[in-house]
Amino acid sequence: MLELVDKFERIIYAFLIILLSIVLLFAVGELGYLLFASLINPPPYLLQSHELTTILGAFLLILIGVELLDTIKVYFSENSIHFEIVILLAIIAIARKVILLDPSATNGIEYLGIGVLIIGLAGAYYLIKRSGGIVVGNHGRKEPETES
Repeated sequence: MLELVDKFERIIYAFLIILLSIVLLFAVGELGYLLFASLINPPPYLLQSHELTTILGAFLLILIGVELLDTIKVYFSENSIHFEIVILLAIIAIARKVILLDPSATNGIEYLGIGVLIIGLAGAYYLIKRSGGIVVGNHGRKEPETES
């Protein structure tokens, strides 16, 4: 019975990899279109601040997607989760939020929350790197990451 569940799980992961790859392909096409359209708008070859923010947001969103694809790919091939990759993914997502943040529409509580998240993620990343990396293998066992 467990073998059947494992096969089903692998099929789902393979399907997720395919779907995420398609999404990333279209997102890269959209980023190229946004960049091209922004560069040919008057004045040509000059990006306005809102255009630059839109382009950087799209770029970071693609970067998040690539890291997520890498996380799924590693789990699919090794049947383990590398927490360093997951923490980096969260750091990139918070960086995207900070870059796209509109200061006029943001209150102090949101800034405080983002600051706490950044400090927490940085601390988690530091502890994971200091410990040599933590990998959760199949069945939830924690294993130290080996250098390869």
